[in-house]
Amino acid sequence: MIRMTLAFLVVLIATAARADDPLAGPWPSPDSVRSIHGQSISFPSRSPFTLSDLDDADRTAAQATLFLPPGAAKPHSLPAVVMLHGAGGVLESRELTYGRQLAAMGVAALAIDSFGSRRDRGIGFTQRLLNITETMLVTDAYAALGYLGTRPEIDADHVVLVGFSYGAMATMYALNDVVARKLAPPGLRFAGHVSFYGPCIARFDRPRTTGAPLLMLYGDQDELIDHKRCAETADSFRAGGSSVQVIAYPGAVHQWDGSFERRLIGRNLANCDFGIDADGDPYDRGIGLPMTGSFMRKVLLVLCVEDRPYPIGRDDAVRARSNHDFGAFLARVFARPSG
Repeated sequence: MIRMTLAFLVVLIATAARADDPLAGPWPSPDSVRSIHGQSISFPSRSPFTLSDLDDADRTAAQATLFLPPGAAKPHSLPAVVMLHGAGGVLESRELTYGRQLAAMGVAALAIDSFGSRRDRGIGFTQRLLNITETMLVTDAYAALGYLGTRPEIDADHVVLVGFSYGAMATMYALNDVVARKLAPPGLRFAGHVSFYGPCIARFDRPRTTGAPLLMLYGDQDELIDHKRCAETADSFRAGGSSVQVIAYPGAVHQWDGSFERRLIGRNLANCDFGIDADGDPYDRGIGLPMTGSFMRKVLLVLCVEDRPYPIGRDDAVRARSNHDFGAFLARVFARPSG
């Protein structure tokens, strides 16, 4: 009885702390945090096309922008967020703004530029997506976790991985246990994963996860999102050992936290259906062909991508709601004891 009472009190205290956490309240406006400046950093990474290419992958100097809360920090006191950009790269209105806002609320934020560090592989939109894979983004993410673990002010046990669209697919990919065992620094794992409007086009043959929680956010009018498949993806991660929260925002389309007013862009890949095999490598679930290199990636995408655009659109009201939901998730994760 005493143990149960103590456990209940611990839960109450943690819940109260989360409720009062500024992350769960209204976030500072973008204009109010412009005085917070990020610093350009670099750390070692690699560029494997798939996980099977890891041993022979080119070494890469990953590029990123690090935002730190103002003032001096005690050793190992700062939780952190690592961000993976979308197909359009790092955006001022998204990754860089989130970075400043998080820093203002006491969280270190690292915005990785996976395209910028691989300009030799592609500059144009299509060329980048054919040659710079989700595996490369995940490799950068785990390399960033290792980098943050060397910084004296960072609490490496409380680092959350966040991705947007293309980066969100990589963020979910990084949750798999096979992927983490191959890429994560010794003794480190992400404490949580957040997917902002990530298309659910790939599922793992072996769904075991690292056990970290996942938050999936998307708009219910997002034409890149297959709701049924995202529900199946969430169930797969749950079966693999992670708690999963899915939030769909009514009326929202893709990239509600960007700078563009509603418009049609790109091509639609919602019908693509890929599997990830036991080694962590992607293949087409319909015809079974593996995605081994840029040529096969192009072939498989040509077979499933529809030549019709999809809507994107800034929505400040949805952004305010997603800030709250994202912040509440971070507050819960950061409140958990280490280990």
